[in-house]
Amino acid sequence: MIEVTQGNSPLVLGLPHTGTDVPEGIWATFNDTGQALADTDWHIHDLYAGLVEGLTTVRTPVHRYVIDVNRDPGGISLYPGENTTTLCPLTDFDGKGIYKTGMEPDEADIASRRERFHEPYHAALAAELERVRALHGFALLYDCHSIRSGIPFLFEGTLPDFNTGTNLGTTCDASIETLVVMRCKRADGYTSVLNGRFKGGWTTRHYGRPSEGLHAIQMELAQSTYCEEQAPWAWDKDKADRLRNHLRDILTDLQNWKPA
Repeated sequence: MIEVTQGNSPLVLGLPHTGTDVPEGIWATFNDTGQALADTDWHIHDLYAGLVEGLTTVRTPVHRYVIDVNRDPGGISLYPGENTTTLCPLTDFDGKGIYKTGMEPDEADIASRRERFHEPYHAALAAELERVRALHGFALLYDCHSIRSGIPFLFEGTLPDFNTGTNLGTTCDASIETLVVMRCKRADGYTSVLNGRFKGGWTTRHYGRPSEGLHAIQMELAQSTYCEEQAPWAWDKDKADRLRNHLRDILTDLQNWKPA
């Protein structure tokens, strides 16, 4: 189920939200809002494909409405006091319910989904990080995300184009953070922020242990930089090609990084 491509560089890409697969039984419980799958990280696996050689990727094809593999498996909120979605979301990013009335998952359903989908993704991701750390003495996880640039339920105003998250500098070596931030700032015509609305999800926070040679950083891209932000979420080739040049620079810098 989990899609893994192995490379021999220290860089591992996490792809937690690009999948659109929903088991038939769960699909039948979704209402029209849920079945729209609007909160997919559309095209992200294609956006990063082929940018640099030798990296490892770990992707789940299962949609985040089934279970969000970038949430704490215990259901603890990443952003206390702010609107967000849960481990098994009940609403979309606009705060609209995604289930037919009375068909929301109960605790047993959530436990089953955690075992079937959340745990296998993280088992694969952890195994790949350990594999490349054994090769190089360290591993660097770059967690790939995207989201619509305007979602009032989640944040005010317009989201910057590049949103880098390191949980306030705790999940990676400071020089890694600097490399990414400087590349984003140099990207002409784009806006960027460090540890703004998105400071790194559970994956980044869980695996980012610099003292153990495990570094993690999250990149949340505004979808307006490469595709339409409404159905059918059409890929914009000109925008995507331009963005891919900057993403290639970021990944190349990270792939060439070594501990001091």
